[in-house]
Amino acid sequence: MPIRPILRFPDPRLRLAAEPVTQFGAPLEALAADLLDTMRAAPGIGITAPHLGILARLTVLELPGEGQVRLYANPRVVWFSDETQDHVEGSVSMPGVTETLTRPARVRVTYQDKDGDVQVEEAGGLLAVCLQHEIDQLEGIFWVQRLSRLKRERAIRRFEKQSAAR
Repeated sequence: MPIRPILRFPDPRLRLAAEPVTQFGAPLEALAADLLDTMRAAPGIGITAPHLGILARLTVLELPGEGQVRLYANPRVVWFSDETQDHVEGSVSMPGVTETLTRPARVRVTYQDKDGDVQVEEAGGLLAVCLQHEIDQLEGIFWVQRLSRLKRERAIRRFEKQSAAR
């Protein structure tokens, strides 16, 4: 499958909410394969269709050490724990810049699989972080928007400086 270009911050399309996936089966699997190849080349552990400029509620995750690709169409968080966890996050759309974010430690997510069947999954640890991060992106919330103003401005300056040096 082809590796597609990834939108780079501050592309305004990264702040648009994605539309629900309505076609399942082969078309969705082809897009998911492109997402996976593009994510691996970036490299990253999660990517959404909006990262490629496609406003569809689709994300693909491949967590280190799992050997498993996860596809989530139309995911949404339906429950989150009061307990929180800190984790370093970044984005394939803002390579080379990371910052620590605090998010709920556990989540329950509903989504549709590649065939359109509704699934429910409860997650903790890195999977919970990734699901929240990518679902935010599907909502048009770029990860730096979750940072304090000071941390956000610092991250953006680092990215601009790094981009100018290329």
